[in-house]
Parts: sequence; C-alpha cells; structure tokens
Amino acid sequence: MIDTKDKILKTAEQLFGEQGFAATSLRQVIAKAEVNLAAIHYHFGSKENLLDELVHRKADPVNQERLARLERLETQAVSKPLTVEAILDAFLAPMVEVAEANPLFVRVMGRIHSEGLMPEIVQRHFYPTAQRFVEALRRAVPELPEAEFLWRVHFMMGAMAHTMCGTPLFAPASEDHHGRMRKLVTFLSAGFHAPATQIGEKS
Repeated sequence: MIDTKDKILKTAEQLFGEQGFAATSLRQVIAKAEVNLAAIHYHFGSKENLLDELVHRKADPVNQERLARLERLETQAVSKPLTVEAILDAFLAPMVEVAEANPLFVRVMGRIHSEGLMPEIVQRHFYPTAQRFVEALRRAVPELPEAEFLWRVHFMMGAMAHTMCGTPLFAPASEDHHGRMRKLVTFLSAGFHAPATQIGEKS
C-alpha cells in the first residue's frame, strides 16, 4: 500500500507535469491525493519543498550512476585523459534511462525549464555532480582558453536541457530519448573539439 508521502509525491508529479509548477496549488494536490493539509505540511512544509523532494528522488539515482560511470572510465584510462565523447556519454546516458522509464517526470522537468526554474534546480540537485564532469571535460580539451571552455559548458547545459525537456521546433518530435542523446553527444563533441573562437580587434 502506498504511504501518504509517496501518494503526495506521485500526485504532485502528475499535476506539475500536466499544469506546471506555478499553476498547481497545494489545494489541488491535497484534493487529488485525498489527504489533508496537515499531511502536506508535515512531510514537506511548502510547495517548493515538495518540488525539491520530487526532483531529489529522481535526480539522486541519476547522479550516482553518472559518477559511477565516470569513475569506471577514469579507472580504465589510468593516467590518460578521457575522450569528450566518453565523458558526455557517461553524463547523458543515465538521464536518458530515467526519461525512458518515467516520461511523466520528463514533463515535470520540461515545465520547470519553461517556467525558468531550471537554474535553481540545477544548482541544488545537479551542480556537485556536474562539476566533476566539467573537470573531466577540461582535462580532455586542455588547448581551449578557460573562458572559451566555460562558454562551451554553458552552451552544453542549455542544449541538454532543451533537448531532453523541450519540444523540437524543427526536428522530428517522434525521436526517442536515446536517439536524441546520441545526436546530442555528436553535436556537443564537435563543439568542444572546435578551434577557439577568433575575435577580431575592435576598430
């Protein structure tokens, strides 16, 4: 039997995915989950904490798997730098597996992305793990100036969020997440391997 906390989380996931975070009230969650307000406050305290717990439950296994894959790659490589492609694959593949298994959570993340909440969510739930991968990428492309490298990381994060959570404007929307991920790895790898941008002097 599903306990009260899990029932609230499951209901919130459905409503956040369907309506968005801002448009969903705690009263709606309470009514659909058939619980009382005291249960929400006891387990979560606020709607923001409810969203945090929902993301944490899905993000924590993803982050653990990402780090496990990265550590395996580093062990196998010994002292050699990892390839950009291998690092990106280790970072993206666990997220794709969760997306395939739980399309409703992808809708939640899409709503978060469209409502401008993604930077805050990334900072709280993904930043420490992402930092490990950024360091690995830096070792893989030591020839890039630091500022150039950091901009490419910024572009990578934006492309990743839009690819996994957004609706394609020009590409076929029918492409599954595995297909999207393979194309994204190819695209991002080329971006990291490209020569540094040449900026002409101002006249």
